[in-house]
Amino acid sequence: MDVGTRLRTIRAHFGLSQRELAKRAGVTNGTISLIEQNRVSPSVSSLKKVLGGLPMTLADFFTFDAAPQQTKVFYQSQELPNLGNEQIQLLLIGTAHDKRDIAILREVYQAGTDTGPDMLVHEGQEGGVIIKGKIEITVNQESRVLGPGDAYYFDSKLPHRFRNIGDEMCELISASSPPTF
Repeated sequence: MDVGTRLRTIRAHFGLSQRELAKRAGVTNGTISLIEQNRVSPSVSSLKKVLGGLPMTLADFFTFDAAPQQTKVFYQSQELPNLGNEQIQLLLIGTAHDKRDIAILREVYQAGTDTGPDMLVHEGQEGGVIIKGKIEITVNQESRVLGPGDAYYFDSKLPHRFRNIGDEMCELISASSPPTF
Protein backbone atom coordinates (compact mmCIF):
# COMPACT_ATOMS: atom_id res chain seq x y z
CA MET A 1 0.00 0.00 0.00
CA ASP A 2 1.16 3.51 -0.82
CA VAL A 3 1.07 5.05 2.68
CA GLY A 4 2.35 8.43 1.47
CA THR A 5 -0.34 8.93 -1.14
CA ARG A 6 -3.02 7.72 1.28
CA LEU A 7 -1.85 10.18 3.96
CA ARG A 8 -1.81 13.05 1.45
CA THR A 9 -5.34 12.14 0.24
CA ILE A 10 -6.74 11.92 3.76
CA ARG A 11 -4.99 15.12 4.87
CA ALA A 12 -6.50 16.94 1.87
CA HIS A 13 -9.91 15.41 2.63
CA PHE A 14 -9.76 17.04 6.08
CA GLY A 15 -8.56 20.32 4.52
CA LEU A 16 -5.25 20.38 6.39
CA SER A 17 -1.88 21.61 5.20
CA GLN A 18 1.22 19.54 6.00
CA ARG A 19 2.17 22.20 8.53
CA GLU A 20 -1.23 22.07 10.28
CA LEU A 21 -1.23 18.27 10.47
CA ALA A 22 2.33 18.30 11.81
CA LYS A 23 1.36 20.83 14.48
CA ARG A 24 -1.70 18.82 15.53
CA ALA A 25 0.25 15.56 15.62
CA GLY A 26 3.27 16.98 17.44
CA VAL A 27 5.74 16.10 14.68
CA THR A 28 7.80 18.17 12.28
CA ASN A 29 6.51 19.40 8.94
CA GLY A 30 9.43 17.49 7.38
CA THR A 31 8.14 14.23 8.85
CA ILE A 32 4.77 14.65 7.11
CA SER A 33 6.51 15.63 3.87
CA LEU A 34 8.87 12.62 3.92
CA ILE A 35 6.01 10.20 4.61
CA GLU A 36 3.86 11.69 1.83
CA GLN A 37 6.77 11.42 -0.62
CA ASN A 38 7.31 7.78 0.46
CA ARG A 39 10.90 8.66 1.34
CA VAL A 40 10.41 7.10 4.78
CA SER A 41 8.21 4.22 5.87
CA PRO A 42 6.76 5.18 9.25
CA SER A 43 6.75 2.71 12.12
CA VAL A 44 3.40 1.73 13.61
CA SER A 45 3.94 4.08 16.55
CA SER A 46 4.97 6.97 14.28
CA LEU A 47 1.98 6.53 12.00
CA LYS A 48 -0.37 6.33 14.99
CA LYS A 49 1.13 9.59 16.27
CA VAL A 50 0.58 11.32 12.91
CA LEU A 51 -2.98 10.00 12.68
CA GLY A 52 -3.68 11.37 16.15
CA GLY A 53 -3.59 14.80 14.49
CA LEU A 54 -6.63 14.00 12.36
CA PRO A 55 -7.84 12.11 14.68
CA MET A 56 -8.06 8.74 12.97
CA THR A 57 -7.29 5.14 13.92
CA LEU A 58 -5.00 2.88 11.90
CA ALA A 59 -8.06 0.88 10.80
CA ASP A 60 -9.78 4.05 9.61
CA PHE A 61 -6.60 5.06 7.74
CA PHE A 62 -6.26 1.77 5.88
CA THR A 63 -9.97 1.41 5.10
CA PHE A 64 -10.66 5.12 4.47
CA ASP A 65 -11.98 4.71 0.94
CA ALA A 66 -13.61 1.33 1.47
CA ALA A 67 -17.36 1.36 1.01
CA PRO A 68 -19.39 0.35 4.08
CA GLN A 69 -20.21 -3.33 4.00
CA GLN A 70 -22.73 -5.53 5.72
CA THR A 71 -21.30 -6.79 9.02
CA LYS A 72 -19.65 -10.15 8.44
CA VAL A 73 -19.19 -13.12 10.73
CA PHE A 74 -16.55 -15.13 8.84
CA TYR A 75 -13.41 -13.87 7.06
CA GLN A 76 -10.97 -15.46 4.65
CA SER A 77 -7.31 -14.66 5.39
CA GLN A 78 -6.97 -12.57 2.20
CA GLU A 79 -9.87 -10.34 3.36
CA LEU A 80 -8.06 -9.13 6.48
CA PRO A 81 -6.76 -5.56 6.02
CA ASN A 82 -3.08 -5.16 6.95
CA LEU A 83 -2.67 -2.15 9.25
CA GLY A 84 1.10 -2.61 9.37
CA ASN A 85 3.74 -2.93 6.66
CA GLU A 86 6.01 -5.56 5.11
CA GLN A 87 7.95 -6.11 8.35
CA ILE A 88 5.05 -6.08 10.81
CA GLN A 89 1.66 -7.33 9.64
CA LEU A 90 -1.29 -6.22 11.76
CA LEU A 91 -4.19 -8.10 10.23
CA LEU A 92 -7.51 -6.72 11.48
CA ILE A 93 -10.34 -9.19 11.88
CA GLY A 94 -13.33 -7.22 10.67
CA THR A 95 -13.21 -3.71 9.26
CA ALA A 96 -13.27 -0.20 10.65
CA HIS A 97 -16.79 0.14 9.27
CA ASP A 98 -18.10 -2.66 11.51
CA LYS A 99 -17.99 -0.35 14.57
CA ARG A 100 -17.27 -3.21 16.94
CA ASP A 101 -16.42 -2.88 20.63
CA ILE A 102 -13.20 -4.88 20.37
CA ALA A 103 -10.38 -5.08 17.83
CA ILE A 104 -8.91 -8.51 17.18
CA LEU A 105 -5.61 -8.71 15.31
CA ARG A 106 -3.36 -11.42 13.93
CA GLU A 107 0.09 -9.86 14.34
CA VAL A 108 3.16 -11.12 12.48
CA TYR A 109 6.57 -9.62 13.34
CA GLN A 110 9.55 -10.47 11.13
CA ALA A 111 12.86 -11.20 12.91
CA GLY A 112 14.41 -8.07 14.40
CA THR A 113 11.41 -5.78 13.91
CA ASP A 114 9.55 -3.71 16.47
CA THR A 115 6.70 -1.22 16.77
CA GLY A 116 9.14 1.69 16.62
CA PRO A 117 11.26 3.81 18.92
CA ASP A 118 8.27 5.57 20.49
CA MET A 119 6.27 3.74 23.11
CA LEU A 120 2.60 3.23 22.20
CA VAL A 121 -0.02 4.80 24.47
CA HIS A 122 -3.78 4.73 23.89
CA GLU A 123 -7.09 4.27 25.65
CA GLY A 124 -8.31 0.84 26.70
CA GLN A 125 -6.89 -2.55 27.49
CA GLU A 126 -5.18 -5.16 25.36
CA GLY A 127 -4.13 -8.73 25.62
CA GLY A 128 -2.91 -11.55 23.49
CA VAL A 129 -1.38 -15.00 23.14
CA ILE A 130 1.88 -15.81 21.35
CA ILE A 131 1.39 -18.52 18.71
CA LYS A 132 4.89 -18.84 17.23
CA GLY A 133 8.34 -17.39 17.89
CA LYS A 134 9.36 -15.03 20.67
CA ILE A 135 8.51 -11.41 21.37
CA GLU A 136 9.78 -8.95 23.93
CA ILE A 137 6.96 -6.84 25.33
CA THR A 138 7.74 -3.75 27.38
CA VAL A 139 4.98 -2.23 29.49
CA ASN A 140 5.73 0.77 31.69
CA GLN A 141 9.50 0.01 31.82
CA GLU A 142 9.00 -3.69 32.63
CA SER A 143 10.05 -6.11 29.87
CA ARG A 144 9.42 -9.81 29.36
CA VAL A 145 10.22 -12.21 26.55
CA LEU A 146 7.22 -14.38 25.73
CA GLY A 147 7.05 -17.53 23.62
CA PRO A 148 4.39 -19.88 22.26
CA GLY A 149 1.48 -20.28 24.67
CA ASP A 150 2.53 -17.30 26.81
CA ALA A 151 0.08 -14.42 27.15
CA TYR A 152 -0.15 -10.77 28.20
CA TYR A 153 -2.84 -8.34 29.33
CA PHE A 154 -2.40 -4.69 30.33
CA ASP A 155 -3.91 -1.21 30.48
CA SER A 156 -3.03 0.41 27.14
CA LYS A 157 -2.61 3.82 28.77
CA LEU A 158 0.71 2.50 30.06
CA PRO A 159 3.57 3.08 27.58
CA HIS A 160 4.24 -0.16 25.70
CA ARG A 161 6.14 -1.61 22.78
CA PHE A 162 6.60 -4.95 20.99
CA ARG A 163 9.94 -6.23 19.65
CA ASN A 164 10.80 -9.51 17.95
CA ILE A 165 14.21 -10.36 19.38
CA GLY A 166 14.34 -13.82 17.84
CA ASP A 167 15.77 -15.13 14.58
CA GLU A 168 12.39 -16.24 13.26
CA MET A 169 9.02 -14.70 12.59
CA CYS A 170 6.77 -14.19 15.63
CA GLU A 171 3.00 -14.56 15.39
CA LEU A 172 0.44 -13.62 18.00
CA ILE A 173 -3.28 -13.04 18.31
CA SER A 174 -4.29 -9.91 20.19
CA ALA A 175 -7.41 -8.03 21.20
CA SER A 176 -7.95 -4.47 22.39
CA SER A 177 -10.98 -2.70 23.72
CA PRO A 178 -12.07 -0.17 22.77
CA PRO A 179 -10.74 -0.75 19.25
CA THR A 180 -8.05 1.92 18.88
CA PHE A 181 -6.66 0.37 15.73
